Amino acid sequence: MLIFRGIPQQADTAVALTIGNFDGVHRGHQAMLGSLQQAARKLGLPACVLTFEPHPRELFTPDQAPARLTSLREKLELFASFGVDRVYLLRFNRHLAQLSADDFIDRLLRQGLGARWILVGDDFRFGAKRAGDFSLLQQAGAKHGFEVEAMHSVTVDGIRVSSTAVREALARGDLLQATRFLGRPYFISGRVVHGDKTGRKLGYPTANIQMKHNKPPLAGIFAVELHGLGDAPLQGAASLGVRPTVKQNGKPTLEVHLFNFSGEIYGRHVRVDFLHKLRDEMKFANLEALTAQIAADVADAKKYFLNR
Repeated sequence: MLIFRGIPQQADTAVALTIGNFDGVHRGHQAMLGSLQQAARKLGLPACVLTFEPHPRELFTPDQAPARLTSLREKLELFASFGVDRVYLLRFNRHLAQLSADDFIDRLLRQGLGARWILVGDDFRFGAKRAGDFSLLQQAGAKHGFEVEAMHSVTVDGIRVSSTAVREALARGDLLQATRFLGRPYFISGRVVHGDKTGRKLGYPTANIQMKHNKPPLAGIFAVELHGLGDAPLQGAASLGVRPTVKQNGKPTLEVHLFNFSGEIYGRHVRVDFLHKLRDEMKFANLEALTAQIAADVADAKKYFLNR
C-alpha cells in the first residue's frame, strides 16, 4: 500500500476513491472499502482512500473533540488489511477548511487525485462551511465525467454503525457490542516502554504500552489478549486509566500483566485486544489494598478465559 502525505497538483493515474475520517474502521467503513475494491477491480483502477489528519473537530473544538478510536498507524494498518492500494493523508488545517466545495472537487478530486469513481457516505459534507454534499458531487460528476455513488448506513441489531456508536459502547464497558460494530475486538497498539515499575514491586510485572491516544475511549480493568510476541496471542489482565492510587493527576496509561510470561520485551510493538471489562478503575487506601485487588483481578481474568 502506498501512502502519500498531501495531494499532488496533478494526478499520475486515475483512481477509484472513497473519502472520510474512518476513525475505528468499523463495519460501516469496511462495507465502503469492500465496495471500493469491487469498483476498482471492475474499472482496472487503484483503490484509493482520502482521509484527514487531524480530525476536523480537533482543529476547531479540541476540548470537545471525540476520543480517537484508532491512531493514524492503526488506521493505516487496517486499510492495508482491507486491500487498499493508496492512501492520501490530507492535513486538515484552516486553509483546507476555507476551501470552497467547488475547489475541493476541481483541485483535489479531479486534478490532484484523478478520481474517476467516488464513493462517499450518504451524509458526506465537504468544503467551506460544509457547503458541499452528495448532490453537488453528483452534479460535478455528470459534468466532468466521473461516477459518484453513496454508501448507505450499515446496521447491527437495528442500530446504525458509526464511530459514535462504537465510542458509546466502549465508554459504558459493553465490549461485546463494540466488537459487533467493529467486526473485531477493540484494540490499542503501541511500543512497550519503561514505566515506573510499580507492578513489578507489587509482584505483578506489567508491559507498559506507549499510547497515541491522549483521550482513550474506554477505561478500567480488562481481560485482554496481547499480539506481537509470538505466533499465538498471550492472555492477560490490563489496566487502562490514570492510576489514582499511585499517581496524582496522572495521564492515561495502559499496563498489561501477562499470565505465565517472563522476558524483556522493551521496544517491541504489540497490539492489545480488549475482550471483557472486569471493573471500573478505583482509588485504594494503600498499596496493600491495591495488591489484593490486583490478585482478584488476575483471578477473574483467568476465570474469564477458562469459561470463554
